[in-house]
Amino acid sequence: MAEVVLEIKKLTRRFGTFTAVSGLTLSVNAGEVYGLLGSNGAGKTTTIKMLITLLRPTSGEARVAGFSITNQANSVRRAIGYAVIFLATSILVFIGARLYPRLAT
Repeated sequence: MAEVVLEIKKLTRRFGTFTAVSGLTLSVNAGEVYGLLGSNGAGKTTTIKMLITLLRPTSGEARVAGFSITNQANSVRRAIGYAVIFLATSILVFIGARLYPRLAT
C-alpha cells in the first residue's frame, strides 16, 4: 500500500461571508504528482497557503507528511519545500532576454 503524503478532509476557508475553499477532500500518495487547476478566484492559492501553514483553515483538517497543519505547523514547515514558481519564471525569462536578446525574438 502506498504511503499517503497529503491527506485533506473537508478543508474550508471563509473570509467573512465569502467561502474561498469549500469542503475540499483529497489524498496524494508518495510518488504521485498532483496539480491544482482552476480559474482565478477558485481557491488554489488559499488551499496552498493553508497546506503550508501560512493561513489557518476555518474548518476541516489536513495532514502533510503525516503532520497536522493546525496542530503541528512547525513539523509541516520542516517537512516541505515551497517556491513561488511564477515569479521565478518571470525573472528568469527577463534575465534570459537581456543576456540573449536574439533568443527573445
